[in-house]
Amino acid sequence: MNPQPRRRTLLLSAAALGGTSLIPFGRALAQSGATATATPPRLDVPYVPTPQEVVDKMLDLAKVGKNDVLYDLGCGDGRIVVTAAKERGARGTGIDLDPARIAEARENAKKAGVSERASFRVGDLFKTDVSSATVVTLYLLPTVNAKLRPQLWKQLKVGTRVVSHAFDMGSEWPAEKTVEVDGRTIYYWTITEANKKEAAA
Repeated sequence: MNPQPRRRTLLLSAAALGGTSLIPFGRALAQSGATATATPPRLDVPYVPTPQEVVDKMLDLAKVGKNDVLYDLGCGDGRIVVTAAKERGARGTGIDLDPARIAEARENAKKAGVSERASFRVGDLFKTDVSSATVVTLYLLPTVNAKLRPQLWKQLKVGTRVVSHAFDMGSEWPAEKTVEVDGRTIYYWTITEANKKEAAA
């Protein structure tokens, strides 16, 4: 599957880049089955699809293969998980707060014929157990990455690969590798014993 990037469908508040955005509510209701009295999800990161060529390079950089378990935090339409399952034979899970995105991701997995290897669920990435992952992919914001970093150090096994599109993890965790794809930067790390000790301190 090679879904084409779409225009951003979010209505950003003035504080969106600081960590909060609002989405049009009607589509989320229609796809989630929620009632009109529900409140829209509050998103830490606006939905902006990762271009497919960046997805492919992220998976290349992490050397994703059939034995990997990939978690995509803030998965959007699921293209990273679906590509990892279809092209690399990996198993993957996508987490997103927006039920509209999760419904779309599940449909994309179904169309690609990988529903048995690609699962998606609505959830808060800060409350998600990612300890079974061998690869974690991200396209978040710097403030979110910084907040997430201790959780990754604590939960992930030594040797787990972490790949982020566009944003690093700050000076406390410099990337081991960086690559450029069409003017976009991809950052790569592996979990080390030192990370685990830092998390436990």
